[in-house]
Amino acid sequence: MRFQLLGPLALADGPDVVVLQPSKPVILLAALLLHANSTVSAEYLQRAVWGEDQPATAKAALQTCVLRLRRLFTKHGVTGTSIEAVPGGYRITAGPPTLDLLGFRDQVRRATALAGDPEAELYTLKDALSLWQGSLLANVRSDVLHRDEVPRLSEERLRAVERVCDLLLGLGRCGEALVDLWTATRVYPGHERFHEQLIEALYRTGRQSQALAEYRRVKGFLLDELGVDPSPSLRQLELSILRGEDLGAGGGRGAGGIRGAVGAVGAPEPAPAALDPGSTPRVVRGEAVPLPAPAPGVGPVPAVPHFTGREAEAAAMAARLTAPPPPDAGGQRPLTVLVSGAPGIGKSALAQHVAHLVRDSFPAGRLLVRMTRADGHPRTADEVAAEVAAALGSGRPDERALLVLDDVVDAGQVRPLLTSPDLAVVVTSRMGLGGLIATHGGWVHRLTAFTEAESYALLLAALGTERVEAEPRAARQLAALCGHFPAALRILTARLLTRPGLRLGDAVDWLGDDPLARLTLTDSPDHSVSGLFDRALGRLDPRLSEAFLRIGSGPPELLGGTGSTGDPEGAGRKGSHPPVPEDVLEQLADAGLLEDGPPGPYRIHDLLRAHLRRTVRIRNRRTEKV
Repeated sequence: MRFQLLGPLALADGPDVVVLQPSKPVILLAALLLHANSTVSAEYLQRAVWGEDQPATAKAALQTCVLRLRRLFTKHGVTGTSIEAVPGGYRITAGPPTLDLLGFRDQVRRATALAGDPEAELYTLKDALSLWQGSLLANVRSDVLHRDEVPRLSEERLRAVERVCDLLLGLGRCGEALVDLWTATRVYPGHERFHEQLIEALYRTGRQSQALAEYRRVKGFLLDELGVDPSPSLRQLELSILRGEDLGAGGGRGAGGIRGAVGAVGAPEPAPAALDPGSTPRVVRGEAVPLPAPAPGVGPVPAVPHFTGREAEAAAMAARLTAPPPPDAGGQRPLTVLVSGAPGIGKSALAQHVAHLVRDSFPAGRLLVRMTRADGHPRTADEVAAEVAAALGSGRPDERALLVLDDVVDAGQVRPLLTSPDLAVVVTSRMGLGGLIATHGGWVHRLTAFTEAESYALLLAALGTERVEAEPRAARQLAALCGHFPAALRILTARLLTRPGLRLGDAVDWLGDDPLARLTLTDSPDHSVSGLFDRALGRLDPRLSEAFLRIGSGPPELLGGTGSTGDPEGAGRKGSHPPVPEDVLEQLADAGLLEDGPPGPYRIHDLLRAHLRRTVRIRNRRTEKV
């Protein structure tokens, strides 16, 4: 059982979460957890529960409240955690595995120790921030706790978010930083540091006029609302932009420049000298220590921002990964959960989200293993196996680790890693990998596009309730234009976050004019729906790619091997198209490019079909010019 304090106060048992109803015992529990492992005085607990105007019987009532809280523990099956009566007050004992607040602080401390390795520090901080689950203590009705405790905890989170954005800027990932910074500056309009980071990110992505407009906006806010001028660092940033100075990581800003003076979250001192800046963390019994050599394809599982949807799949995967071995299995568990589907359908996001859900069941660590290189070529099985062995270390024989093998190209990459009962493996792949499941067992989750409700939930999470619910019809139209395709929705929300003044209704017309052209990030052209599909086609055998282009640009009957009227004899009539061999269709379906029907046995997602038709038109125009 795990207590969740970083959001509504809740009890979590694996993927099952119970949000506690507001009550005085819940206030008492929150006050104790906020000071876990310390004695909390009875006087403070009485003020937390009843406020400054306490009843005359508050001391006796507190004892009754403790008894009610103990009964609440029994009702929900809380074991291993108790409320102790100690001289002067009460105490509750917890650790990082049982209380998310302590887990967050533990991850932040680990990130501090990784300050010499920006990528590792970034992953660790994102892992820490993923523990925050919404409005802090929303179901705890205590003016004292919201006045005295919530601001302090919120500040801890803000410092972590600041550091994440510093690291992203220092690594040159300014477009990624913009997504968080647009939200942060609007939620915390008086927080100058977020504005400084946003202005720098805008400038470094080529939007000088927008960066200067943002500076003028925050300057006006500070003068009108607070009666103060922008800070010296903000004014210096404006001057640097006007001069056209280089603000890249090598230009004195970012995580390694002026911003680096703040240091890692929670500790302004530099990282210990023993930590090699070129190392990658190794996970041994859940702790990060430096490796003697970097492992570029292996690292901590990063958090997934704004994860929504896939509730049934996530719950099923979490249950399967944490289930005890069958009685007749001799302690052995099936090793593999396969997540397959089209490129951009959300396989990696689901796998990483589930890895965070089951974190407590894998004390030896959770590793993301990238199975392809940046150029799309697969990594060899031997190379990956060596890096995984180095990253996991020896560990304890009774502790399990979880590997997320991301973007597997074929079963041969995976089999050498399925040799240890101490490893659970989640595989993401565009391929069906039926041979792997046949020889090694496991479960398959094949993902399709979001439902309308899931798409709407993603827009709410990414863009904010206020913006989406102001124009719900337009939001649903945008989701439909994206074909409820997760990658398209993510790109769309990123673009809309960088254009906060654009009404969703206007965005419908803007996107509808040319969805494929609009669904790209201008500062990061690799993040585009067309680029995603092009890379997927590039992986195919050329003959298979040509067949797919013919299918996608041709009439629907090519997917079913029948004429347009559904008549099997139609394929031989004048003007009809010859049927596509069944084995070709099967290979394309196995590669994640064809979905199950209706109307026929197979179908192509509308965005992918539009991309194929545009590709054929461009190629034909080039041929005509020649």
